Amino acid sequence: MKALTREEIFQRIEELKSDYVRIQADVEKATAVGGSIGQGEKVLQNIEEELRKLRKMLDVSYE
Repeated sequence: MKALTREEIFQRIEELKSDYVRIQADVEKATAVGGSIGQGEKVLQNIEEELRKLRKMLDVSYE
């Protein structure tokens, strides 16, 4: 990941949070109708990991 400004980090976090909510709703719908949720869960895990990395970048920038 390239070096991001604090503003870019916050913007990316907001984008990921929006994506997470949307995908989580899709997974819930798929669960309700007995559909496959494996791919959706994988995407959610990837988003969670990227959010952790971005938040860590923010923590480092405060030091």
